[in-house]
Amino acid sequence: MNSSTHTLSLRASRERAFDFLSRIDNLPKWATASCRKLNPIGDGRYKVITPQGEIFFRIDADPRTGVIDMYGGPTEDTLAHWPARVIPLGRDESLFIFTALQYPGIADSDFAAQCKGLEEKFPHIKAHVESATDA
Repeated sequence: MNSSTHTLSLRASRERAFDFLSRIDNLPKWATASCRKLNPIGDGRYKVITPQGEIFFRIDADPRTGVIDMYGGPTEDTLAHWPARVIPLGRDESLFIFTALQYPGIADSDFAAQCKGLEEKFPHIKAHVESATDA
């Protein structure tokens, strides 16, 4: 299985960055191309409308460690895992680390497009996390 790790330096505390990225309701703010709409389906569960269709999506996050595990897929039994983490770099600096995984059946070109799409999300994350009023 191939993987590709991407990092984003942020001028914001780890707590601020984690708070923004770990909240599923913020997904449409930063995943603008892949999250056309976030639909709550009850019991704290969500579906995301993507350009390719509807997927189940969830975030499991631990504020103590900064881990933000994201999961998405066509059914709740077949969710792909996208591990992420926010670590402190200083008082008002942090680093967002996201690892993309190429699951079996994903073509190399599709995996490359997913990685490129992730990089395109980073300016949105930066804008929201570093903003004094949004997060």
